[in-house]
Amino acid sequence: MTSDDLRDATAVLLLRLSLAWFIFLWAIHKILTPKQYQSLAKNFDGVEVSFAQIYTVAWVQIAVCALVALGLLRYFSYGALAVMHFYTLTRQWEGYFDPFAISKNGFPVNRNKVIALVAMAAIIAIILLIRRDHFSLGGWLRRRIGPRWWQ
Repeated sequence: MTSDDLRDATAVLLLRLSLAWFIFLWAIHKILTPKQYQSLAKNFDGVEVSFAQIYTVAWVQIAVCALVALGLLRYFSYGALAVMHFYTLTRQWEGYFDPFAISKNGFPVNRNKVIALVAMAAIIAIILLIRRDHFSLGGWLRRRIGPRWWQ
């Protein structure tokens, strides 16, 4: 492995682990504060969801984050991460058009929404860099036994 390959693989590793952690935190919050997510579903989407539905979504997200962190089923897991996060982005459009809004208390109200755009760009970048993902189990398997659908 050349020094450029090593540098690329390290960058992808950092992206992969940080993105898995980023979405994992949101999934864990669904388990810790399901009532908040019930309220969000009702206010943003106009739907009633049960705690069981919230817990199911959270556990699916946790499973996807584990696959991403390990670098397994990379096209599926990285793609699933992108779909999950893109769904969140579509629910926040108004904040992207007013990134400098300040609340009455002086708090930047749309800052997290702008940060979410950066996270989406990072997810897209990791998908584009899958072939440079050498420090993942999927990358290791690909080098050992050749390309397979499950890597």
